[in-house]
Amino acid sequence: MSSRGDHQPVPLSVLLSRELANGKIEKPEITHGEANQSKKGEDFTFHKTECQRLATDGITSYSVFAIFDGHNGPGAAIYSKENLLNNVIGAIPPDLNREEWMAALPRALVAGFVKTDKDFQEIAKKSGTTVTFVIIEGWVITVASVGDSRCVLEAAEGGIYYLSADHRLDVNEEERNRITASGGEVGRLNAGGGSEIGPLRCWPGGLCLSRSLGDMDVGEFIVPVPYVKQIKLSTAGGRLIVSSDGVWDAITPEKAFDCCRGMPPEAAAEQVVKEAVQSKGLRDDTTCMVIDIVPPEKDPALLPPPKKQVKGVFKSMFRKKSTEASSEMEKEYYEADIVEELFEEGSAMLSERLDTKYPLCNMFKLFMCAVCQVEMKPGEGISVHASSSNPDKTRPWDGPFLCATCQDKKDAMEGKRPSGPERYHSDDSD
Repeated sequence: MSSRGDHQPVPLSVLLSRELANGKIEKPEITHGEANQSKKGEDFTFHKTECQRLATDGITSYSVFAIFDGHNGPGAAIYSKENLLNNVIGAIPPDLNREEWMAALPRALVAGFVKTDKDFQEIAKKSGTTVTFVIIEGWVITVASVGDSRCVLEAAEGGIYYLSADHRLDVNEEERNRITASGGEVGRLNAGGGSEIGPLRCWPGGLCLSRSLGDMDVGEFIVPVPYVKQIKLSTAGGRLIVSSDGVWDAITPEKAFDCCRGMPPEAAAEQVVKEAVQSKGLRDDTTCMVIDIVPPEKDPALLPPPKKQVKGVFKSMFRKKSTEASSEMEKEYYEADIVEELFEEGSAMLSERLDTKYPLCNMFKLFMCAVCQVEMKPGEGISVHASSSNPDKTRPWDGPFLCATCQDKKDAMEGKRPSGPERYHSDDSD
């Protein structure tokens, strides 16, 4: 996961101005297929294509694809499948043009994930789920993820792009440090006699992940705040593979794309699952979605094989804007037709993910909670920057604002209040 300070993503205004300069660019054709082999019955998929939205600059449409890999029961996965999209869309103001809507998505995804987690925890004390959530609008792909399911892109012109983060504690030192700083413990299962076995886990609870939805019984330092990445495809298109860890624990992304190249999406998804199961057996629910995004009237099965990329160059493959960008660089942006990064953020801190640097003045309404969208009376809202360690963000009138229950959840996620089911018990419960 690259650092935000390493580069400046391509501005959306540049992207849309380029489209206007080049004339109307046709929207891609999107086809998809999915396959599953079940072990526990806790993997669920979601897709909704051609969702129409009336924007201030005309009617636009988008498509949504998601995988929910549940654990400790299917409850959280089913609840998230049924409610997450509505919560995300509900966090976006209705009166936005296309550019504003796409720019609003990353923060709306954060609000939608946190609201879904909060609402589920009010009705259930067990069960959790990973989520990989994909929204496609034109040639722009926005992916939000918590857990260890993944979304990977292979562009038609060549190159593999990782659009999600892996929140397993074994591979993410930054997340391990965050959990211990918030009051959790990280360690392996004690097998007795001083020996430890298995992957790193978060205690209490023993979850191997640092982020998920649900998991009320584990503690709220396991946060629902997603890693979000937004890119623009070239007009040559590409193929997405979205899979649960049952696939990625068995085969690499390179193997996944190679084994299904030239196949239509449904057959491709079946082949990926088959390869994964043949590699390591059916040890876990194994689910795969394949999504082809191609120019109109171009059969994805007829696309030429992508050019081979030299190993170790994945991080440098996105078009990035130098801090010393000149007019020549601006001209190059307008002429580009390659995969370009528009947005990336992975912080677990709501004060950073819902920051006032956001370009839309109407994204966060003054008397509405930025997470759950509940209306608040004047003076009731609590700034997301309250008790912030950043001295520039300590003024209580700096929005956006949270309601009392969302602020309580934020504090628990950051280790500032007790987390888990016991914090909901009343003082007279004993």
